[in-house]
Amino acid sequence: MFKRFLILFIPLFVLSGCSISYKLNGASVDYTRVKTISIQDIPIQATLVYAPFSRMFTEGLKDEFARNTKLRLVSKEGDLQIEGEITGYDLTPMAQQSSGYAAETKLTVTVKINFVNTTKPEENFAEQNFTAYRTFPATSMLEDVQDALLEEMTKEISESIFNKTVANW
Repeated sequence: MFKRFLILFIPLFVLSGCSISYKLNGASVDYTRVKTISIQDIPIQATLVYAPFSRMFTEGLKDEFARNTKLRLVSKEGDLQIEGEITGYDLTPMAQQSSGYAAETKLTVTVKINFVNTTKPEENFAEQNFTAYRTFPATSMLEDVQDALLEEMTKEISESIFNKTVANW
């Protein structure tokens, strides 16, 4: 009797803990009206400059839209238009130790974006700042961690720009 109970009810308990989930990208694009997007190169205008970051960020932003929408990327005058500049690329010492030296350094990136939606001008915005930061041990050289940190921050900022422009939550 007990074995029957186990055979019948244990699978029910196990299966009741399962769930089906759907990953939605959150885009609310009217593809009958909006078919293209143009993303201009995002230059670095910050005081501190890491030259490869301009291309890294621009390509990361394009990838975000390519992965999550059916919009066709065009070189200019898309139905949606994004342009901007990297205005901040800053290093800040953090978490001072008893020795007086910093235990961590914070790398902060700020990007200023202008957005035009030619089909819904009320969604346009200008000079919106998007910022991300990461900390790393002060014992590490920036050159050793920079690319990995910038990749993470590019993804974070690109997702924020995506959400602000086409994910009308």
